[in-house]
Amino acid sequence: MTLTIRPLHPVIGGEVDGVDLRQPLSEDDVAAINAGMDRFAVLVFPGQELTDEQQVAFSRHLGELEMPGAVSNITKPKDRRLPPELADVSNLTKDHKVFERDDRTRMFNLGNRLWHSDSSFRAVPSKYSILSARLIPVAGGNTEFADMRAGYDALDDDMKAEIADLVCEHSLIHSRGLLGFDELSEEELANFKPVLQSLVRTHPVTGRKSLYLSSHAGTIVGWPVPEARSLLRDLIEDATRPEFVYVHKWRLHDLVMWDNRQTMHRVRRFADTTEKRDMRRTTIAGDTPTVAQQVA
Repeated sequence: MTLTIRPLHPVIGGEVDGVDLRQPLSEDDVAAINAGMDRFAVLVFPGQELTDEQQVAFSRHLGELEMPGAVSNITKPKDRRLPPELADVSNLTKDHKVFERDDRTRMFNLGNRLWHSDSSFRAVPSKYSILSARLIPVAGGNTEFADMRAGYDALDDDMKAEIADLVCEHSLIHSRGLLGFDELSEEELANFKPVLQSLVRTHPVTGRKSLYLSSHAGTIVGWPVPEARSLLRDLIEDATRPEFVYVHKWRLHDLVMWDNRQTMHRVRRFADTTEKRDMRRTTIAGDTPTVAQQVA
């Protein structure tokens, strides 16, 4: 079979046909997937009924895995439900039960409902995220993807000039604080210390510029905090207009991958205290920081 990609949206997203991700990929398939990511930024692979091992094997075709850990969440190793290579983007406890409404982990994970880019809170942010739908709710739980390239292109020349060299501080402390989750331990505060990220990124293959926004971005270096947050809020509102957003309605065994360098995403509400949503993510590590790091 020949791998083909069908556009799903005028500016972002494509659906892939002609590949079985349970099998080893050819060099041509890997090249086609990477080229598709460069063009569409989000790729949907329907009907991929994968095991954890198969998802990890597929992911390794695309680069080195970024390992989940203390820098990414508040889950202790003894409470992990999944193998160490997978991030658990679900509403399930280690015993495969839904979290109680006031569970601390559930409260923390509600931050995924804010527009964000995965791992922008790491000094070297991630490249791709790869999410497999193992169990989905009856309704809700869609994931929305915003094209940050289109968001940048829509800015006027004066704004592009103003933000060209700006650097932001990113941290889980900020994104979770937006929802009122601020009861962090000293260990968690140390793990989540801010890192620096450029506000504008240039794609290494296409040369196309994009905004690098996220709910993790709490301020702009050298700016008063209220002014910085006002600008960041305006940019996020402009960049997530409907014409820049692809909404993915999950089907069982969909696998969706996206380029964190060119997109933001968020999950939408569902009945997460009564229905199970089992989503498992592998993440392809980035290879360089967006800006030289210093104490943020």
